[in-house]
Parts: sequence; C-alpha cells; structure tokens
Amino acid sequence: MCDVETFLIEVYVCFTEECEPALPPAPVRPGTALTRGEVVCLALLRQWRRFPSERDFYRWASEHLRSLFPRLPVRTQFNRALRREEPTLTQFALYLAAALRPEAPTYEILDSTGVPVRNRRRPGHGWLPEVADIGYSPRLGQYEGCHLLVCTRPDCVLTGWGLGPASANDRALADTLLALRQAPDPFLASAGTADSGWYVADSGFAGVAHEAFWHAYDQAIVVCAPQTGSIRAVTGWSPLWGAWLARRRQQGESVIGRLQDWFGLARERPHKLTGLLARPAATAALHNFCIWWNRQHDQSDLQIADLIQ
Repeated sequence: MCDVETFLIEVYVCFTEECEPALPPAPVRPGTALTRGEVVCLALLRQWRRFPSERDFYRWASEHLRSLFPRLPVRTQFNRALRREEPTLTQFALYLAAALRPEAPTYEILDSTGVPVRNRRRPGHGWLPEVADIGYSPRLGQYEGCHLLVCTRPDCVLTGWGLGPASANDRALADTLLALRQAPDPFLASAGTADSGWYVADSGFAGVAHEAFWHAYDQAIVVCAPQTGSIRAVTGWSPLWGAWLARRRQQGESVIGRLQDWFGLARERPHKLTGLLARPAATAALHNFCIWWNRQHDQSDLQIADLIQ
C-alpha cells in the first residue's frame, strides 16, 4: 500500500526516465501549464475508482495536490491537455506492456466490452453521433456508446485495444486490430504488436472464413469456440475443449472487469472524440502500471484493492 503522493511520484519517474526518452519531443505550446509527465500522472490517478466523476476528481486535486502541481490549471484546460496527450498515454501503456513481456512468446486473449457515452433512452443524437450508436453487451445490456476490443496476455498485461461503434461485430474489430499489427499505423498505435501470432477468443469471433483470412493475411491463428448451432459446434467440438478454452480466456474477463469497475471506463461520458480515445488509453496505462508496480514490490499482479490508501 502507498499514499497518493508516492503513487504519483512513481508514475512520474517511470514515465519521464524510462518511457519519455523514446518519444518524440513534446511540441512547445505557449501558455501550457502542465508538462507531459504531469498530465500523465493526473490522467492515471483520475481513473481510480474513488473518483466518481471528472468534477469530483478535479475538486479533490485542487484541494490536495497543489504542493505537487503548483501550476494546476482550471478543469477545462486540464481536460484539453489530457485529450491532447492521448498518443502519449497510448505509448506509455504499450511501453509498459513491452517492459513486462515474458521471455518466451505466448498466446494473447481477445475480448470486448461496451463503453457507454450516454443513456440510450435519452432523445436526440447525443454528443458523439458520428461514432456512437446502440449496441448490446453481456455486461451492460443494451447501451449507447462504443465497442471496445482489448488484447491481453495470460499474465493480464494489456497489449492492444481498439474502439468501434457499439453495433460493430467482434470480427470486424478484430479484422482491423490484427491488420494493424501486421502493418502498423502511427495514428492507430493502440493496436500494439503481436507477441506470437496465437490468440484465443470467445464464440463472438468465430467464423471459418474470418479465421482463414486472419491466418492467411495477418499471420494470426485465432482459436475460438464455434457459435451455437453451427456445423462445427454440432459435429466437431468437444465440451472438454470448451472448458479448456474458457480457462484460457478467464484472464481477459478479469482485465475487462478491472477496466470497467476499478478504473472507471463504465462511468465515462465523454463529449468529444478525442476524449473518448483518451479514456481507454489512460485506463490501459493505469492497468499496466499497476502490474508493473506490483512486480516491483513483490506483490501479486492483480492486487489493486489496497494499492493506494
């Protein structure tokens, strides 16, 4: 367990001494109150469960963090700085994933969840009509927002993610993520890089044509349970294989639960696309940093309940 000040110092040192030297120099912006490292620190702390909203976090930070951030700006200026540093948060999350990579390549887990942006029963188009729509998530039920695809290793380290409309199919999101891992795009860096090319997933990703396409064009072998009622489910799928696959996928469910419940992804209501992209980047960076912190202090990887006092 550590206090908030120690946590922020650890994040700042890890980012500025290990990750930031590998990033392009930050552009000079006259009038900018916070440095890039300070924005990263506040962005990670802001995602913690103890803060139910942006206003609540900023009110608390203004009262308790002035000694660490004497140039803390007004809330709107900080929100603009956070949205501007979305690529930095993404690179920090991926840097930590690379630093925590095991020596032997292993498989990765594909899973998805919903990210609501507003109440689906409200009239009108909302703040993000160009990217958000109505979809269904087993965890949230029917919701209005976006569909988040995450890729994790068996040790629960998050190695990549991507966003699409709530109605987007799991296979369509996987098409994009796996393609970007073969041909990286600097503007979509959150896809990350593949460890071994082997993936496990649930039946939402299943499809003979898609699996063959991923193998041929993306050098990705995706092992997933067949969909109920398909020919493979009836003729060639053993319940023992289903149990084996469910055990392998459990870590992905654990990561989704942490992002949604502990790190505030389910309660976010961004109004701008840049803000929508910054939230998963901040939660991914916080998730990987917590694992990095726990390994530095000989604690279990997923211990977070008492990480911060």
